[in-house]
Amino acid sequence: MNDDARTNIGTPAPAPTPAGPGPAELRDQVERTRDELGKTVEALAAKADIKAQAKERTAAVKDQVAEKAVLVSEQIREKAGQAARAVEDKTPDPLLEKAGRAATAARAHRTTLLVVGAVVAVLLLVRRSQGGRR
Repeated sequence: MNDDARTNIGTPAPAPTPAGPGPAELRDQVERTRDELGKTVEALAAKADIKAQAKERTAAVKDQVAEKAVLVSEQIREKAGQAARAVEDKTPDPLLEKAGRAATAARAHRTTLLVVGAVVAVLLLVRRSQGGRR
């Protein structure tokens, strides 16, 4: 391999002149070579920047996971709705009516139910603590 082949890698060779390349041509060639070398160094630095690559991959995976989570949640909502409709279709009407009345009564007497529940919980705790002393 001659010196010309090594110095002109990736650079178009100027047309040979009888007296050889002039100073302006040589400056242009050096400038083109510097530009190419700078681009090559930037490309190699980007490939060697593992931290940046990891961040890009992490962001991509995060986006994929978010998209899949939305898809799965939509599928779950759809299946839950189908299951609720199936249960409602198979449940006898009198039972649905009683459940509806019970829910309405519970909403109307919410405070009373909460107080009764709290009293029962306290009584159970007191009874449990006394049972351990015997």
